[in-house]
Amino acid sequence: MRKKTDQLSKELLCRAGITVDGPSKWDMQVHNTDTYQRILSHGNLGLGESYMDGWWDSEAIDEMIAKIISAKLDKEVKVTPGLILEYLKARVVNLQNKNRAFLIGEKHYDVGNDLYKTMLDKRMVYTCAYFKDVDDLDLAQEAKLNLVCRKIGLKENDKVLDIGCGFGSFAEYAARHYGAKVVGITVSKEQAKLAKKYTSGLPAEIRLQDYRDVNEKFDHIVSLGMIEHVGYRNYRTYMELAHKCLNDSGLFLIQTIGSLETSKATDRWIEKYIFPNSLLPSLDYLAKSTEGLFVLEDLHNFGADYDKTLMAWYQNFTNGWNNIANQYDQRFYRMWEYYLLSCAGTFRSRSNQLWQIVLSKNGVPGGYISVR
Repeated sequence: MRKKTDQLSKELLCRAGITVDGPSKWDMQVHNTDTYQRILSHGNLGLGESYMDGWWDSEAIDEMIAKIISAKLDKEVKVTPGLILEYLKARVVNLQNKNRAFLIGEKHYDVGNDLYKTMLDKRMVYTCAYFKDVDDLDLAQEAKLNLVCRKIGLKENDKVLDIGCGFGSFAEYAARHYGAKVVGITVSKEQAKLAKKYTSGLPAEIRLQDYRDVNEKFDHIVSLGMIEHVGYRNYRTYMELAHKCLNDSGLFLIQTIGSLETSKATDRWIEKYIFPNSLLPSLDYLAKSTEGLFVLEDLHNFGADYDKTLMAWYQNFTNGWNNIANQYDQRFYRMWEYYLLSCAGTFRSRSNQLWQIVLSKNGVPGGYISVR
């Protein structure tokens, strides 16, 4: 039985162009043969955990994952009790309810500002960069922030709500370069601390606050990389909140990682180790949640740029690891490495997308002019 399992695993990988212990950089070098059964039984959870435990290595995890997804090997893994449990849990429980709102901040965004300072660009933008006409991460993140400002037609003294403001990069940029008045909200104590520092002296207010507690009017609303934590049960609440807080002539811009398939459960490894209670929205979910509230003015997909962004973050992370290694252990290093590189592989295979969506309450008179 053990030999059949090992052989089946090797044959599946071979279909994706991956040779176990082969010479290519994306090949899997297996150190523990229990890896095969662990992956077949637990899917990506088993793949990621076995890497964290040092059971296998690859010189190019990003390319290996891209090949696995492109070959649809994930469809070959059988449905297990663990997979069924995750699905049922998401169906029965509102994992993103208000009582659990701050969990993602504690588990992920509060893991250490030194880590994020090492990994991210100089503005500490923790969302996809925009690499049109630029190759440098700092310039690409600045281009993304400017793109957002241009898409909403930001003007001096406009009041903007930034839902999920992160380390304050958009608030700082919009206030400094456009003269906007920004209110940024986050559920991460560590993010709020740095965001207040970076926006000091600017017309920007940073709050440790759940989006459901906002109750005031804004000229525009932006939400960059936050709706992934909202959950399908709360999309309508999220959209209704934005509708209530947005002035009639304002624009609402959402940037989100997007899934090609509508699902009620997330990747089990990502859920357990990186983003608890997260869910990638599909266009179906987002469209239904806006019915009767918003006009879709613009949809822009630049998901391939997230591959470049993640690889830049990975390079920064590995280059600066020695400066922060005393704060983490080797298993954390392998976990974070797998996180960045496996996610890069999902965007390279085009199975994950990155959308910027512009919404208006009543339709832009004469039509919205797309900005790229």
